[in-house]
Amino acid sequence: MAQPLPKTVTTTIKDGTLNTTPPSDPGRSGHLHHRHIHIPGETDDAAPLAPIQTDPKKARRALWGSYVGTSLEWYDFFLFGTTAAIVFAPLFFGGDDPALRTIQAFLTFGVGFIGRPLGALVFGHFGDRLGRKGILVITIVVMGVASALIGVLPTFETAGIVAPILLAALRFVQGLATGGEWGGATLMAVESAPPEKRGFYGAVVQLGSPTGTLLSSLIVAGVVAWTGDQFLEWGWRIPYLISIVLVAVGVWLRLAVDETPDYRAAADAAPAVHKTIPVVEIFRHIPGRLVVGICTYLFGNAGFFLLTTFMISYVSRVLELDPTVILTAISWGAVAQIISMTIAGKVADRITPAKMVVIGYVIAVVVAFPIFWLVDTRSSLAITVAMILGLGFASIPYAPVGTTLTQLFPIRLRYSAIALSANISGIIAGFMPALAAWILTMTGGSSLGPAILLFAIALTSLIGSIIARRIIVADHHAGLQGGEPLPTH
Repeated sequence: MAQPLPKTVTTTIKDGTLNTTPPSDPGRSGHLHHRHIHIPGETDDAAPLAPIQTDPKKARRALWGSYVGTSLEWYDFFLFGTTAAIVFAPLFFGGDDPALRTIQAFLTFGVGFIGRPLGALVFGHFGDRLGRKGILVITIVVMGVASALIGVLPTFETAGIVAPILLAALRFVQGLATGGEWGGATLMAVESAPPEKRGFYGAVVQLGSPTGTLLSSLIVAGVVAWTGDQFLEWGWRIPYLISIVLVAVGVWLRLAVDETPDYRAAADAAPAVHKTIPVVEIFRHIPGRLVVGICTYLFGNAGFFLLTTFMISYVSRVLELDPTVILTAISWGAVAQIISMTIAGKVADRITPAKMVVIGYVIAVVVAFPIFWLVDTRSSLAITVAMILGLGFASIPYAPVGTTLTQLFPIRLRYSAIALSANISGIIAGFMPALAAWILTMTGGSSLGPAILLFAIALTSLIGSIIARRIIVADHHAGLQGGEPLPTH
């Protein structure tokens, strides 16, 4: 009878074959056993991978810690967008013009995206020099504390101009934390994953986004139903104060995770990397890849906030429907997003992540206008279908985009590079709701302008993803990872 493989094995990829070599076992006379496993769908898109030590139990722990932590952090970040129009606009900004107050609330929402690139620089720098684990504990604590403090802020009626200033400051801190979160969590999962499952592991981390959306939408809708007319008095504070409990869970999970094998291999192979400044290396040696990464990730940021933050305002204030209509629709859209992204992650491991991203952005381009046509019917069912199209189908590329970006950049610069890609695009994304609201005002309330904006964002990301795939294919042919030779043990 064949003996089972030990839990810890060395794996390498060559010519589309996964070669698995367990360490010698003294109980077996020191013989080594090799298994050759063909990876379905392995094509020229698949970036070569360095030899790594994979432990299935540790890989699953890293995946779970990344997913849950990211879900909780996105809950805090998205909660601000969910409440921007219905809470912060009337409570934190003065004046008699509701449209102007809404734009001011959206601009404050955008402040978080100014903080994200700075967070990417700071946390990415130390993540590349010191490792992924410790940075991820810090980011979730910073986010949780900032969110809880928002829950105890005074309003404009009580504190005047100080209220929106404090709100903007805490939103900026949220942005700092988010800037370091996504890149580190993605790397923690993907770099710990078995090579043949990296597309799926990357997709699971991305599920933190719809999970956070679902949590924030459901909790806000539940609190609205429970508190009724008291929601704007005190009920809105509850979802923010819940963050204290959520951050404790996230910290506990992340403290149990080990450093990633890829990072350890890169650090051992090139100790001098710790003397460099990652962001300087990125702009000096791979600025083109960074631009491609920014364009590829853009729809995941900008498209999402048009479909959620802006759409909440559009449906409740322009179409004058009850906020629960769009909150419920977004919740169903988030459920669809979880399902579609899970499937997309599985498919990505068969046809390669980069190819899946391209296919997903083609879908996003196609559905951009129909989403607004459905919302404009004012039908609850049609609006729900629109959110399923937007968050479910148009978000397919969001599942494998993290894995695609890890293939685009060298290991020693990955944390900083993918964090910058996501968060520089986030600067653009953060002001999309305000831009869409301004366009809406200039066009007399017509949804054509925001629809064109959504289409343009999707098209930009489609072009970026096509270029990214070509770069990854070229690296594969040259035996490179992110344009550099692979580290070896």
